[in-house]
Amino acid sequence: MIIKNIESKIRLASFLSLASFVLSFSICACVSFFAFRQVSDARKSIYILSDGQIPVLAKQTDIAMNRPAEYRANIARFHSLFFSLTPDEKFIEYQMKQAMYLVDESGAMQYANLKERNFFSSILSSSAVLTIRTDSILLDEKRKYFRYYGTQKIDRRSSVVTRSLITEGYLQDLEQRSENNPHAVLITRWKTLENKDKENVQKNSF
Repeated sequence: MIIKNIESKIRLASFLSLASFVLSFSICACVSFFAFRQVSDARKSIYILSDGQIPVLAKQTDIAMNRPAEYRANIARFHSLFFSLTPDEKFIEYQMKQAMYLVDESGAMQYANLKERNFFSSILSSSAVLTIRTDSILLDEKRKYFRYYGTQKIDRRSSVVTRSLITEGYLQDLEQRSENNPHAVLITRWKTLENKDKENVQKNSF
C-alpha cells in the first residue's frame, strides 16, 4: 500500500511538472508572438508632430494606409518645385536642386534640355513668373504609375500665358526618409506628355 501511494505521488508530481512546463512554454510563446507583432506594427508606423509641438502630442499614422496620400503629395511637390519659378537665378537653382532630390535621371535630363534651350535665361530676360496649379493626379498604386494634370501660368511683362501640362512617371519607394525627401519616394521614368498654350492674354502697354 505504501509503495502504491509513493507511485501515485510520483505520477502526480510528474504530471504537475509536465503541466507546469507546457503552461510556461505556452505563456512564453504567446508573449513572444504579441511582442513581435507589436514591434512589427511599430515599424510600420510614423510619428508626425502636430504643428511643431512636443513629441507627446505626436499622432501615429499607419504608413500603408497613408501611402497613396504621400505619393500624391510627393508628385505635387515635385511639379511645384520644377514648374514654379521666378526671375531670380539663385531661386531657380534652389528649386531645381530641391526637385532633383525627388526624381531620377529622367528629371535631370529634362532640366538639362531646358537649360540647353535657354529656357531659364528667357525667364530672367522677360521677368517672367511661373506658377503651377495641380488639377488632378491619376495614381495606379499597384503599378506605381501616375499621370499628372496641371495648369501652368506664365506671367510676363507683355502677356499672361496659360498652359496645359500633362506628365507621367513611375514611383519607387526608398528605404529611408530624409529632409530633402520626406516621403521616401523617387519619381522615375518621368516625361512630359503635353505642354501647350490654352490662353494668351496680352497686357496693356500703357
